[in-house]
Amino acid sequence: MVLPTPALAVTGATGRLGGRVARRLAAAGTAQRLVVRDPARAPDLADAEVVPADYADPTAARHALAGISTVFMVSATESADRVSQHQSFIDSAVAAGVDRIVYVSFVGAAPDATFTLARDHWATEEHLRASGLRHTILRDNLYLDFLSLLAGDDGVIRGPAGNGRVAAVAQDDIADVAAVVLGRPEAHDGACYDLTGPDSLTLTEVAAKLSSAMGRTVSYHPESIEEAYASRARYGAPDWQVEAWVSTYLAIAAGELATVSDTVQRLTGHPPISLDDYLHRLR
Repeated sequence: MVLPTPALAVTGATGRLGGRVARRLAAAGTAQRLVVRDPARAPDLADAEVVPADYADPTAARHALAGISTVFMVSATESADRVSQHQSFIDSAVAAGVDRIVYVSFVGAAPDATFTLARDHWATEEHLRASGLRHTILRDNLYLDFLSLLAGDDGVIRGPAGNGRVAAVAQDDIADVAAVVLGRPEAHDGACYDLTGPDSLTLTEVAAKLSSAMGRTVSYHPESIEEAYASRARYGAPDWQVEAWVSTYLAIAAGELATVSDTVQRLTGHPPISLDDYLHRLR
């Protein structure tokens, strides 16, 4: 029996965020097409078909999106050409006859954002707006899930964040919001949502919470910009990536990640997960 074409496609389903969204949609009984680079890694979900495609391959992308109305678009893996990959995929969506894209962006996305990758997200947003597609933009803060990974082996979080604050958001909360939006996408056309956690914390406060929860001492060392570049030079990463790493902390110092929004509570009906709650779940 030939199954009907699903109206919804989810990208990034082999990753942490896209996989969470796909599993929530499957639990709700929503048919979906999982557009992934490696089908062997795609989750095995009810009412989900798997189609291979890469953002930078227009032919494969058009084929993968044929017959689809709404696309959940997770940003591509960080790379020097990520913006061009995003633009190519959006163009492929237009060519395939897609109606709308729900795009995962970053809070404070702007052409002059301190965080360099937030500028990339702005460029993608602008291309999406110019495409003529209906769209919804989910601007996530830093992932709460990754705060516990900021400390080095010596238990020190290093970065030029000063006393700035960050309202980090859990990936589970982002996925909950995405599932709500994708459940009735037409109700969210044109919306741009900032997604944050319930608290705006300094990295000193983050370190204290990690110390309490993890049973080891974690501290924060506010590096200078020069120290930040020097301490990351040993990784041998390309310049654009090192700049992205350092500018994450500089965006915190500039106050660009500090604002707490009510979006998670308002759209999902439940409060966002705090760092304390998240760390408690890890125990």
